[in-house]
Amino acid sequence: MITRKRLATGACALLAALSVALLPTSATADEPVTKESPKVELVLDVSGSMRAKDIDGKSRMSAAKQAFNEVLDAVPEEVRLGIRTLGADYPGQDRKQGCKDTRQLYPVGPLDRTEAKTAVASLAPTGWTPIGPALLGAAKDLEGGDATRRIVLITDGEDTCAPLDPCQVAREIAAKGIHLVIDTLGLVPDAKTRQQLTCIAEATGGTYTSVHRTEDLSRRVRQLVDRAADPVVTPVATAGALRCADAPQLKPGLYTDRESFGQHRWYRVDLLPGQELRASVSVSADRAVNNDYGVLLRAVTRHGREIVRGSEAGDGRTDVISTGLRYPKPDLDDGPGDAKPAAETVCLQVSNSFSAPPSVKTTPGMPIELTVDVVDGPSAASDVASFGLGRGWWLLGVLVLVGFVAGLLWGWLSRWRVAVWRTH
Repeated sequence: MITRKRLATGACALLAALSVALLPTSATADEPVTKESPKVELVLDVSGSMRAKDIDGKSRMSAAKQAFNEVLDAVPEEVRLGIRTLGADYPGQDRKQGCKDTRQLYPVGPLDRTEAKTAVASLAPTGWTPIGPALLGAAKDLEGGDATRRIVLITDGEDTCAPLDPCQVAREIAAKGIHLVIDTLGLVPDAKTRQQLTCIAEATGGTYTSVHRTEDLSRRVRQLVDRAADPVVTPVATAGALRCADAPQLKPGLYTDRESFGQHRWYRVDLLPGQELRASVSVSADRAVNNDYGVLLRAVTRHGREIVRGSEAGDGRTDVISTGLRYPKPDLDDGPGDAKPAAETVCLQVSNSFSAPPSVKTTPGMPIELTVDVVDGPSAASDVASFGLGRGWWLLGVLVLVGFVAGLLWGWLSRWRVAVWRTH
């Protein structure tokens, strides 16, 4: 059965931990440890199409300014916020010049609300829509440190500066492993704009939102800024190997990697007796792919024996496809002495069966998220996986037993009926 899932089992693990960067302390050991302030840059489209008056009876630019004023009033004190524009300065027809039209309107740092509002108030719809260059500029604005970083892109149209594909730019930003998330908001978007903004967001683990009202724009931007101030989890970039022996050793947490079409990636996890391994993987089909693809997550021993697997299939839509597995390792009987039990190395294999048309770039690989959790194993014997079948193994055994007993009864009844027939 072909199903469509969004982050499936991976969504639960996204709420498992809060991981933030810590600044070193130079005072006494009793001094409280501080965390680096999150950084957000709002990227606003100021191209000529923002003159259109189709949001609450006013222009898109007016709606954006009103929303910005409301957002700036509500920015949390700990957030370091900046503003970048695209298409705000060059009114001419020279495409080469228009595609360079992006600048930082307000630097990323402590927010002076009055100064930021004054800068936004001076904007007027002007030129082109260089989304790709604006994203590259915003990524540079947010460089440095290990703080949470987020770009919020607000635009009413698709990029007009190809061949610099903004979706490809987003993939390259994600491939750097700097955990910079791009959220996109489309103002009264058409189909092409929606598709491009969705691709940009999905490439970095962000979200896309379609906006038709000023109130919706203000509320959504505030939500995204607040999300940067209180992140759920910070994933760790890792690089899987081509075989288990060379695979990185993972501890419980959330990991990101890149996987090419049809590739296998290996990771290792240590598991003690009495513990249960819970793992899930999500692969983002962040570009056009051929129909009928799948993702496989396997747990095997170091010697290659499969323990358990999880798999899922998709139907060719640009989507996220996820699967997961559980492996409880039975506890050992109490033995002599106080010897500590040895851990078992479990090899996790992530595979995919994606393919793409010849016109689609296959590099960098598709983004994957791998969640690893190790918990205390179940105490009931019925919860322990057997030969990778889990509780389904016991259900199969019960069905076999019931079938055997039913067969015996049917045979006995048949012989009895024949015996009665002969006597009469």
